[in-house]
Amino acid sequence: MASLRQVLMKIALTGDVMLGRLVNQHVVSNTSISPEVIWGDVLPLFMSADCRLINLECVISSRGQPWNPMLKPFHFRANPRAIEILQAARVDCVTLANNHVLDYGPEALLDCLTFLDQANIQHTGAGAHLDEALAPAFLEFSHGRIAVVALTDNEPEWEATQFQPGVNYVGYDTGGLLAPYRDRIADVIRLARQNASFVIISAHMGPNWGEPSPAMRRLAYQLLDLGGDLYWGHSNHTPQGIEIYKGKVILHSTGDFVDDYAVDPDERNDLSFLFSVEENSGKIDRVQVYPVRIENFQVHRATGSDLTFLQHALREKCRAFHTDVLFQNGIGTLTVT
Repeated sequence: MASLRQVLMKIALTGDVMLGRLVNQHVVSNTSISPEVIWGDVLPLFMSADCRLINLECVISSRGQPWNPMLKPFHFRANPRAIEILQAARVDCVTLANNHVLDYGPEALLDCLTFLDQANIQHTGAGAHLDEALAPAFLEFSHGRIAVVALTDNEPEWEATQFQPGVNYVGYDTGGLLAPYRDRIADVIRLARQNASFVIISAHMGPNWGEPSPAMRRLAYQLLDLGGDLYWGHSNHTPQGIEIYKGKVILHSTGDFVDDYAVDPDERNDLSFLFSVEENSGKIDRVQVYPVRIENFQVHRATGSDLTFLQHALREKCRAFHTDVLFQNGIGTLTVT
């Protein structure tokens, strides 16, 4: 007998998608390679979702100069064909509040916004001025309206102002958001809450490695208390534990999804998950995770020892939050009660 549980919305989420540097050189710029190739055998999972969201960890443009190269060693830019890569996976929205979207300066960021708009791909977290960087993305579906709010604690020099392009930067400590960010973000989440049935907070927070700090955990709680339904963390190169807070879900870090980065043999930053969040009437019923591996600048379903590593690592990290992901046939499931 079929289950009586009705899943109203399946939302596919990934961690950082970096299409610059070697990914741009070998895949994006190579017109003999189909745009679908970069998504490998994960593409059907994207297609089976109702909504697809990624953190775009680069700028899409052919203009600009590297920002402060004496201090910042890595700069990520993909040429405009990267839009076709996003379209191949039917990406609905990208988040831009991160530490690479201004790698090539304001003119490249503005190009990126234009290309996304022309492709009807929603974006949030960066803009031509502060109001645009703050503005939630609203996604319309037959099952309801989703709002996405994106923010970051990276690169404070890139904070958008009323007169300067930039990102939605926030400052915080163990007590949560600092003034004036507290009131500003509260207003943005309130706007999202009033105009959507489900609110996602995209947070590019913290260092590249390690478990979430007490301040990061306190921030996640505060953002959900302000009206978010799902905390979607990234910036950390590896997936971290999943926490349930007042019936809401915190994905502390969703890791790397596509990139050309050197692989740490212990951390295994080439391994992560596609996260599938099942939302029902504004509440999350369950989260499913599909183990994946980055190889040759593409993402593929993880198998063998990679699959075993991911299963063990995620369950260990979840234990700190008193949650458990049960794996069956290579797919992990966390039921939210």
